[in-house]
Amino acid sequence: TLIGTVDLKYDDVSYATVHQSAFLRCGMMPVQPIKELWWFKIGASEERVYYYDPTSVDAALMKRARRSSRDNTSLEIHPTQLSDEGEYKCRIVVWDNTGNSTEPSVPISKEARMMLKVNVPPEKVEITHLTSGRNLSLRCKSEGAKPPANIRWTKTSPDGVETEIPDLSKTREIEPAGELYDTAEQIFYQLEENEMIAKISCVVRHHNTNTTIYKNITFVSPAIQNALKVTIQRFAEPVLYSSIENQDGQDNKAGLVKISADPGFKVPYNTSVTLKAAAPGVFPEPRYLWWVGDQTGIAGRELRIDNLEEDKSYYVLAENPLGRVVLEVPVHITTPDYSRWNDSSKDGDVNEGNTTEGLDTGAIIGIVIGALIAVFFIGFAVWYWTIRDGTQVFSPKKEKPHTIDEETVPFRSTEKPLLRTISTQTLEGRRSRREPSI
Repeated sequence: TLIGTVDLKYDDVSYATVHQSAFLRCGMMPVQPIKELWWFKIGASEERVYYYDPTSVDAALMKRARRSSRDNTSLEIHPTQLSDEGEYKCRIVVWDNTGNSTEPSVPISKEARMMLKVNVPPEKVEITHLTSGRNLSLRCKSEGAKPPANIRWTKTSPDGVETEIPDLSKTREIEPAGELYDTAEQIFYQLEENEMIAKISCVVRHHNTNTTIYKNITFVSPAIQNALKVTIQRFAEPVLYSSIENQDGQDNKAGLVKISADPGFKVPYNTSVTLKAAAPGVFPEPRYLWWVGDQTGIAGRELRIDNLEEDKSYYVLAENPLGRVVLEVPVHITTPDYSRWNDSSKDGDVNEGNTTEGLDTGAIIGIVIGALIAVFFIGFAVWYWTIRDGTQVFSPKKEKPHTIDEETVPFRSTEKPLLRTISTQTLEGRRSRREPSI
């Protein structure tokens, strides 16, 4: 740009990155002796930023401002802040005698205006996801950038080949956050059968600050330790199998299936336990299936078991599109030792010295039932023999005396003498009254 007889060279717009150096060019061609140099930031009023007088003063009115070493008239600001963005004015006063050395020099003032744009790279990038089997919903968000950042998606195979995911199913949102911007993009992706992916990346690109940020989601299949490939009836193909008793609880390798039990893997008789499965680091999110014996499987992270009465082994399947494993989870029953408790009169303390084992609840119930059955059979036997012999054992009744009503006894002629219990005289007397005399 040519201003009068002095050629001031400047940029209409200059760009800087926050926390780095900003350079505002304001040079002269040809270079002439400087009388004064002023820099202003223009807002509601002109704010003086820098003043220079070669004879006496070199003053930075903004602590972060200084004359550039490139030409002694341009301005540098370091480190740049977002608030430094705006319009600036450069004023240069030079001596000009129009080439006549005999005439006194005349001060000439020249000015130029320019804009400073401050760019801000993304402050934070995060990725969230939802999965359902082979269906993936991935959302990437870039926060605090100026101007808004661009987002693209790539996938990387296990052998390291990176390819871009097409834009067929993307949604993009840009939201202002004060002077900055948040950018969010969501994609829906379906894994193909037997498709092997090492990772999916959200690539945030901010061209103005030459910034690129990768946010990766690594694909991890469920894993177990000391696994054997076995055939289980409910699955069509062999699976990797092991028991929690063969797992090292100290191993923090990503993808290992972890099993916990509340209150524990050993519980008292006829109580409940909750088994929980987790697989930290596994992606996509695995599904879990629990079963025991040939029962129908129960889906979910947790399995609640009520009223345990015997030792049992439960099984859990952890599966995602990359693989599946099965863990055996034994749960054991413990018998409570009632003999450890003192009589209630002994202050309710536990008697640690008494080692006599008490009977459990099942044994007590069996003894009671056996005693009742014995009493029943004894009673039945007594009743049966009483009916058979015609006697009464319990509460016998007093028998009435056996009497003969003399009037009901028919008269019989017999050669044998009558019993002495019946008076012959009495019988003859009765006969004489009944038979008429001849």
